[in-house]
Amino acid sequence: MTQEELDALMGGDVDLESIEDEATEESEAIDDITALESSIEEKDEHKWGPPATHENKVVHQLDDVTKESEEKATEIFDIIEGISNDLMEKEESLNSVVENLEANITLFTNLIAKFPDVATFQTQLEKNTAALEELQGVIECLQNSGDSIMNVMDIMQYQDIHRQKIERVINVMRTLSHYMNSLFESQVDDSARVPSAKHLAGDDNNDLASTEDIEALLEQFGK
Repeated sequence: MTQEELDALMGGDVDLESIEDEATEESEAIDDITALESSIEEKDEHKWGPPATHENKVVHQLDDVTKESEEKATEIFDIIEGISNDLMEKEESLNSVVENLEANITLFTNLIAKFPDVATFQTQLEKNTAALEELQGVIECLQNSGDSIMNVMDIMQYQDIHRQKIERVINVMRTLSHYMNSLFESQVDDSARVPSAKHLAGDDNNDLASTEDIEALLEQFGK
């Protein structure tokens, strides 16, 4: 507000409502300019692509994928190996129990042959026989679980193959990047070059990239 407008306001010669309207219009104009600038920035980002940050660098992302994938696969293998070892230990323990039951069955079978009238021998023979059959079923289940774990470990080997394929892609991309950088190398420093003309004879489009845009694009390719 100028001094004249301030004096007029103090003298009561200015309509406060008109001043508020002007302030509102000025605020809306500023908002419109801000929205226009944001729109231009979004168009520029869409035109040149996302910035070359760590999250947008392809090779960095692939390196992270292979590293994390290998770490998680190692953890999975360790867990599977622990489960497999536990199953083998339990199977060995149950095999010793099977031997005891088989010895009991042999014993009661002989006792029944010598003392057929003793009902307790027959009862114990039946109990031991049933326990043996149930125990053999448990051992079979443990063996099937061990086989399934081995199949899982075989399938997990494909993870290493996938990692090698990704690493091959990374190597090809890095080779191509080095080749492109070598292809565009020059003995003349960019600071010694004559600035590029923004408009040439015959140009019918004024929507040309600025020097800052070109330098930013070259910088992204350089990374």
